[in-house]
Amino acid sequence: MADRYVLALDVGTQSARAIVFDAGGALVARAQVAFTPYHSAAPGWAEQDVEVYWAALRDSCHTLWNEAGVDPANIEAVSLTTQRGSVVCVDERGEALRPAILWLDKRVQPGLGNVPGPWGWLFRTLGVHETIAQFRADAESNWLQAHQPALWQRTRRFLFLSGYLTHRLTGHFRDSVGCQVGYVPFSYSQQQWAHRWDWKWKAVCVRPDQLPELVPPGQSLGGLTTAAAGELGLPEGLPLVAAAGDKACEVLGSGALSSDVACLGYGTTATINTVSEKYREVIRYLPAYPAAVPGHYNTEIQIFRGFWMVSWFKQEFGAPEEQIAASTGLPTEAVLDQQIRDIPAGSQGLMLQPYWSPGIRDPGPEAKGAIIGFSDVHTRAHVYRAILEGLAYALRHGREKIERTTRQPVRRLRVAGGGSQSDVAMQITADVFGLPAERPHVYEASALGAAINAAVGTGMHPDYRTAVRAMTHVGDVFEPEPAAVRTYDRLYTRVYERMYGRMKPLYRQLRRTTGYPP
Repeated sequence: MADRYVLALDVGTQSARAIVFDAGGALVARAQVAFTPYHSAAPGWAEQDVEVYWAALRDSCHTLWNEAGVDPANIEAVSLTTQRGSVVCVDERGEALRPAILWLDKRVQPGLGNVPGPWGWLFRTLGVHETIAQFRADAESNWLQAHQPALWQRTRRFLFLSGYLTHRLTGHFRDSVGCQVGYVPFSYSQQQWAHRWDWKWKAVCVRPDQLPELVPPGQSLGGLTTAAAGELGLPEGLPLVAAAGDKACEVLGSGALSSDVACLGYGTTATINTVSEKYREVIRYLPAYPAAVPGHYNTEIQIFRGFWMVSWFKQEFGAPEEQIAASTGLPTEAVLDQQIRDIPAGSQGLMLQPYWSPGIRDPGPEAKGAIIGFSDVHTRAHVYRAILEGLAYALRHGREKIERTTRQPVRRLRVAGGGSQSDVAMQITADVFGLPAERPHVYEASALGAAINAAVGTGMHPDYRTAVRAMTHVGDVFEPEPAAVRTYDRLYTRVYERMYGRMKPLYRQLRRTTGYPP
């Protein structure tokens, strides 16, 4: 089976990758094209020309064929995973009518309030009308209808980026069930478009005919068109197998298939996920998302800005480390890791809560980040370590919510994403959780998850458990250090868990006074 290959296309926020895997999960060849994450025509906006994504995929594929020595004739199937929650308006031919609105976009359409009619009365009785109002305000379709009505009138299909690229590849308006994460009328419990009586049709202005056909992960979305195959250098008709969104594929590629294994995603958004065969809402009225395994769910907690905070720190405070990195050839993160290795657990009394972006329920829309405990011993390195510790605390808090919901203790951690390449971050994770922290054998866990979908879909492996056993393996393991575990336990239970409740009234006053977050 060693010469049987699948190609995973992975479109992230900052780059696109084309990666070839064999049936044993070995990374055969990889090519990556970076791009500017987004453009802002107004404060808080985040948009990207969809041609940027297509060009990056095309150039990545050609690098595989021309420089990595891969023969495209040996590729048995293609799968696609993309950033979640980024939307594209297209006409009847599938041509984009405007740049994609990305998941990072912060524009809102205020004033819509609760949904009208009986659903609205029910939500008010349940005390979740503010959550519904926030859902409506955040929905991109509602903003488009209000501010670009002529364009919205011309929008024949309203697609996630995965759906747009699927049409570009196959000519079909189809998308994977596993990619439906965002403000659309989707039933997360049923994993299909919502029934016509569902409240979501009243919450957003999307019509049923604007949405694509949904296909479960592991099934064919169609074959590559002549035009797409020609541009990518692949055989015409090669099957595109449905995968899932980047986080769902990351969970699968990390080898997590049950509730006792938690996958921590150390990417732009930091997440903790377990996989369940049952639909369970970890935070009431906030959905469990579709998993990359058909018919399964990811019980996800996310820290919206996550390891973006590392980039934020480098940009705002890390100029000296970037100069050292430039002179030594090391990544800036490696320089920072060297500086914080000898800082003791707890950052000598500095504590950070990483709510740099507001939430919906927990934390709520008033949430802000906080750093407490400053003294004259603290340096920029202490702040950096406090960021890593704060993210680990927040994800531990998520783990406890998941365990209360699933009634299944988490016994193992798999950590993937860019932040997992830091040995210090991995050790902090093990110590904060009090559990061994394991890296997957390949850094590209999202792409590997998509490759597993393709491998099962083409019959390389008969089912997902077999595929995961064959294609995922544990790499480095970081064991918790008892003294650090004791320190973090005390700080977490006595300080971190109390911070948000104590600060919440002050956050609300800040919001009322400054108007931010809006």
